[in-house]
Amino acid sequence: MKADKLLINFSQIFCPVDKGHPLRGEEMSEATIIEDGYIAIKDGKILEVNSGSPREELKGEETEVIDYSGKLATPGLIDCHTHLVYGGSRENEFSKKLNGVPYLDILAEGGGILSTVNATREASFDELYQKSAHLLDEMIIHGVTTVEAKSGYGLDWETEKRQLNVVKELTKDHDIDLVSTFMGAHAIPTEFKGRADEFIDLLIKEMLPKVKEESLAEFCDIFCEKNVFTAEQSYRLLSAAKEMGFKLRIHADEIASIGGSKVAADLHTVSAEHLMVITDEDIDRLSEAKVIGNLLPGTTFSLMEDTYAPAKKMIERGMAITLTTDSNPGSCPTANLQFIMQLGCFQLKLTPIQVFNAVTINAAYSVCRNEKIGSFDTGKQADIAVFDAPNIDFPMYFFATNLVSQVYKNGELVVNERQRV
Repeated sequence: MKADKLLINFSQIFCPVDKGHPLRGEEMSEATIIEDGYIAIKDGKILEVNSGSPREELKGEETEVIDYSGKLATPGLIDCHTHLVYGGSRENEFSKKLNGVPYLDILAEGGGILSTVNATREASFDELYQKSAHLLDEMIIHGVTTVEAKSGYGLDWETEKRQLNVVKELTKDHDIDLVSTFMGAHAIPTEFKGRADEFIDLLIKEMLPKVKEESLAEFCDIFCEKNVFTAEQSYRLLSAAKEMGFKLRIHADEIASIGGSKVAADLHTVSAEHLMVITDEDIDRLSEAKVIGNLLPGTTFSLMEDTYAPAKKMIERGMAITLTTDSNPGSCPTANLQFIMQLGCFQLKLTPIQVFNAVTINAAYSVCRNEKIGSFDTGKQADIAVFDAPNIDFPMYFFATNLVSQVYKNGELVVNERQRV
């Protein structure tokens, strides 16, 4: 079979191993690294990846050959936890954080999530669309080709629907593939202050059925945290969502350990997010239940805390983990997954192989797209990040700089020399 494109002379190609499940424990240190390799693309999919010169059988009169001497190729990066769609920004809280005001105190004062809720409720569809599209542009030039996007800055049906519709439209319009999550339970809205159980009832009886009926989201998520939603409330909402056919996520053990990881294990959620203050007992629970830990070291960095998730302990105890931005206006305002990967090395002490597995094959399982993306197996989408780097160590060592020079999405060049095509 003749290739449409041959990308040749890579110094290294990072090839995650798709074992039919997320890489867990010691498996996270496994990968095939091809030296002096090439990638053959046909009809937007991976045809062949190998070392040396491409076989003559792959070359046709119409085959485009591109030389990437001295560069590194990896599967397109996957950002599997973002709060993409929101109004306004929260730089006005930055000085408070610098002066040591805790995040939950800012929230209690009407700041934090609730201030973004007000800004998002006031924003039009077009305003939210343009702002989100700009963030996606930033993400793709940093090598990201698939993004999970949550609602949760509306907390009322009209605004939550507007957020989810923005994601739906961007899925059609943008080169990045989007995976939609309904997170109406991101905070307790001011109009339900002191009545969290009633708000959960509203989500279960009114909002979730509408989200399902209009096919607006694939996942359901909730913020299980002190002064937000209890473990019991989280279990009730996620159980109802599961019965309606939603896949599940849960924000758990971010600031206080109040039982969110147990809810994740009991309901076998696809993932549990944050996990900065998780206990050893809950690590074992998640490992046994095969729940993926989506880790967000940028949030700890942004909040100026030192409670990074115990990633190495999770791996030692058999968990599968990912790394992801948590891109949002308050606790992690960034669109740079590469920086998060570097924090994975510098703060979580992960190896480059573990980091690249976390943002490719494991992240693909986290968004339930593993049959299409996350590795270079024949027939998967030709989503490729090309790094101006000779090997997988260099992008982790040379930090805080965008080293992605080209990005292919479904076999088409969408970023060239760090610019959208």
